[in-house]
Amino acid sequence: MIIKRLFDLFFSLLLIIILSPILILGYVVVSIDTLSNGLFTQKRIGQYGVPFTIYKLKTIRPKTTTISPVGKLLRKSKIDELPQLFNVLFGTMSFVGPRPDIPGYYDKLEGDYRKILALKPGITCEASIKYADEELILEKQENPLQYNDTVIFPDKVQMNLTYYHTRTFLGDLNILLKTILGSF
Repeated sequence: MIIKRLFDLFFSLLLIIILSPILILGYVVVSIDTLSNGLFTQKRIGQYGVPFTIYKLKTIRPKTTTISPVGKLLRKSKIDELPQLFNVLFGTMSFVGPRPDIPGYYDKLEGDYRKILALKPGITCEASIKYADEELILEKQENPLQYNDTVIFPDKVQMNLTYYHTRTFLGDLNILLKTILGSF
């Protein structure tokens, strides 16, 4: 959808400009807090299964591999996700689409579920709204990885396949609105 890409370009650039003081301050604070480069990068699976680099503000101290107090605040407020606006600007992500995952999940889908790979990953989606507290849900599980792999991930896949079949620009705007309203 060309209108979706134009929307992504315009609003990602606008938000980068408006939020640049927060991005810069966040980067500096996180660099000091983690005693490292404040930008976290990681390979994720993108559209058509092509890997790309996702950008976030670093929330984990590399030497101790623990989430810092500043990192907890950034994660709770989702400020650590703001650098993904550059992913949207560069076209590796969209505002709305399935959240990109690490290799070993979406790239391993089979059958009808592979249709999800035709979608550009997004900053938000129905699944990310439903699982906004995913870290807390997983912390309560005896085996978090197994719970993710057998409960959460299959549910996200089903939700993303539904999105694939029913997506519209107005639907995307609705998802964005629910995401923004859910943040308050």
